[in-house]
Amino acid sequence: MKGFNSLAPKTKNLIVAGGLSTFVLGVYYYTMRAVGGTDELQVAIDKFEEIKTKEDNKTAPRTGS
Repeated sequence: MKGFNSLAPKTKNLIVAGGLSTFVLGVYYYTMRAVGGTDELQVAIDKFEEIKTKEDNKTAPRTGS
């Protein structure tokens, strides 16, 4: 930290801002990858709809000609 103390205040601010920006962008990127990777909820909803449709088709009265 000795080297950091000898820097000008503007330079210190730029270093801190760069570090914070890098951290925030890293967290954002990680979160977007984690959320957008697989949509488990949508898969579960699709499965449920498929099962419900099959059950409805079984219980629906048939009108034949």
